[in-house]
Amino acid sequence: MVTVLIATPIEPELVERLRAVDERLEVLYEPDLLPPPRYPSDHAGDPSFERTPEQEERFTALLSEAEVLFGFPGEDPKQLARVVDAAPNLRFVQATYAGAGQQLRAAGLDRDDLERIAFASSSGVHAGPLAEWSIFGILAFCKGLPRLLADKAARRWDHYPVDELRDSTVLIVGLGAIGREVARLAEAFGMNVLSVRREQGDLDELLPQADAIVVTLPLTHETEGLIGRDRIARMRDGAIFVNVGRGGVVDEDALVEALRSGKLRGAALDVFAHEPLPDDSPLWTLDNVIISPHTSALSTRENERVVELFAENLRRYLAGDELLSRVRTSLFY
Repeated sequence: MVTVLIATPIEPELVERLRAVDERLEVLYEPDLLPPPRYPSDHAGDPSFERTPEQEERFTALLSEAEVLFGFPGEDPKQLARVVDAAPNLRFVQATYAGAGQQLRAAGLDRDDLERIAFASSSGVHAGPLAEWSIFGILAFCKGLPRLLADKAARRWDHYPVDELRDSTVLIVGLGAIGREVARLAEAFGMNVLSVRREQGDLDELLPQADAIVVTLPLTHETEGLIGRDRIARMRDGAIFVNVGRGGVVDEDALVEALRSGKLRGAALDVFAHEPLPDDSPLWTLDNVIISPHTSALSTRENERVVELFAENLRRYLAGDELLSRVRTSLFY
């Protein structure tokens, strides 16, 4: 038997779906030991939750038995390190976040633990919501949302033309699952799609050609600061910038300057270098910036989709096959 411990709150019917994957699985789920969710698909749960000493003893005992873990307490790197230390039999962790590589790197696990345990992210699960939000961001500035809101506040009734997405060009920086879905939706609007991925594409050459740029990249040693001052300067005047990847990929100071000067028409940002976004960040006060508190991937169906991925990975784990979305610990991606 393979003991699977669910360490993040999910719906009871999804627990039963996991139990039905294979008769060799013993799926343990005790929701009283987990922080209650604040909203549908809340993997971290209520931050004020604390276990009693008896509950903590029980949870530690469950961890010591687990060979497979679904989620980890609070989705917190420190808690991940604690879990790994308390679970000598652990061999596979399925994370619920696409950016699990960052959490894994922050946990500071030693090489022995990284070799003993396979870690998988939920990469691909959030492609639909993130792609929709990216198109929303482009549409918002293409159709003049800041002016519409200002005119409404001023009760101003002016007529003027707006742009169309058809025949405009979007550059997608990062053509993974999210980037491919952005491309599919953009093409449906009649946009021309350019893309850059790790293996191919000249970013500096393509940036001046784009009316909109969508960044979907994870944060790695290779991507940190990739969209810096020089590359922002290469963007077309009046371009729209969208980031649904990671904030550390972008030089935020240079981005603010480009937005203030009008070099960029607007930015739709779901991710930031420091989260929560500090109160003194100028991004809060710019009319041509849309801010999402790293929630554009959240969906009422998220738990269902992550569990579908985990179920497939359980089948692969039992068969000795390669896991989907396995984190490469050389890159933490």
